[in-house]
Amino acid sequence: MLRQVIKERRASSEVHSDILGQIMSCENQKYHLSDDEKIDQIITMLYSGYETVSTTIMMALKYVHDNPKALQELREEHLAIRARRKPEDPIDWDDYKGMRFTRAVIFETSRLAAVVNGLLRKTNQDIELNGFLVPKGWRLYVSLREINFDPILYPEPSTFNPWRWMDNGLENHNYCFVFGGGTRLCPGKELGMVKIATFLHYFVTQYRLACLVLPVQFYC
Repeated sequence: MLRQVIKERRASSEVHSDILGQIMSCENQKYHLSDDEKIDQIITMLYSGYETVSTTIMMALKYVHDNPKALQELREEHLAIRARRKPEDPIDWDDYKGMRFTRAVIFETSRLAAVVNGLLRKTNQDIELNGFLVPKGWRLYVSLREINFDPILYPEPSTFNPWRWMDNGLENHNYCFVFGGGTRLCPGKELGMVKIATFLHYFVTQYRLACLVLPVQFYC
């Protein structure tokens, strides 16, 4: 589908200001992308930049709704920010950096409801792992869900406990892969965090959460 869209746009003189339009506008510059690379970029942006953020927001609302104490602390943090500002003032970077509990909620949500189930890595040398030889060039799949629910790493792993992340060091442990790890750490980590934190700020300061239970209807 994207390949057809690219073909149609090349044949047209119409200017597009969306992401694909921006990528295609760079075709005559120094760094030329093939059509396959353009398509890969679009898919990456849609999945990594949209699906992860929207799903994490949805699950964060679910978890704080089910945990009134967490919701109350989250609201208090954001109401304190609003108290320092005029009603029409937007939040800024300093406000975001002060959202310690919000950050903890995002990390705990990402641990329990990881949108990305695992990471792929390729060995660049022979390594021995628990007595097994992993040859150079092998591709490894690291299951994030197994790590995130390890009771040794995260006591009571099935419990939504954002307070465990209030120790900032937990983010930097070598078993925390919420945003990947190593040299291939997600480049959009802070951008994604900012988007989620901004949504939560306006949501918890302007809305109330309620569970609406609808009757189930069966059709023959």
